[in-house]
Amino acid sequence: MTPPLVRLDILSDPICPWCYIGKTHLDTALADAQQPVFEIQWHPFQLNPDMPSEGMDRRTYLETKFGGKDKAVQVYGQIAEAAEAAGLSLNLEGITRTPNTMDAHRLIHWSGLEGKQGEVVAALFRAYFEEGRDIGDAEVLADTADSVGMDAAVILKLLASDTDRADIAARDAEGRKMGVTGVPCFIVNGQHAVPGAQPPELWSKVIDELAAKNEF
Repeated sequence: MTPPLVRLDILSDPICPWCYIGKTHLDTALADAQQPVFEIQWHPFQLNPDMPSEGMDRRTYLETKFGGKDKAVQVYGQIAEAAEAAGLSLNLEGITRTPNTMDAHRLIHWSGLEGKQGEVVAALFRAYFEEGRDIGDAEVLADTADSVGMDAAVILKLLASDTDRADIAARDAEGRKMGVTGVPCFIVNGQHAVPGAQPPELWSKVIDELAAKNEF
């Protein structure tokens, strides 16, 4: 008899580099596990909920956020090092705009209804951080959906409407009410929060502890 999977809720934003790094570390640990462990559900958390719908120039955004060019370069130098250590090749120079991610979160929600959430999340991270694509653009999001077997035409129609916009905003607000102030944030079995881009070794320890408790 196959043991039940442990629920793992992940609050994330597809423009968050630490979320991409954190997902990669988790994937590494899961690949080393002897059996399936988690039933993963991705949840919306916008780093920039007040971002204009059209997004903004990337350099302007970073220098405003971090208080100048030098600080932005320092912060993203650290991110690049962490990403490389995780086996990722980020093309940070290729990112020209910082998007509003409401529509990306709507796509992630819809992909979950089709059992393709993990694929879409991974595709959005690649599109933004490796291909420099604007994941606030409807055509880019439709193309991302198509790449995992979803109907791009349906996604374009949904994006042109307000479908699930209020729901995404409410779920984002709920995460903040729970005390989440940054992402990634992983919630194991509805009880234990694991914040930040933790290394594979930590996830392996979590998996071992769950196994010892016969939770999967």
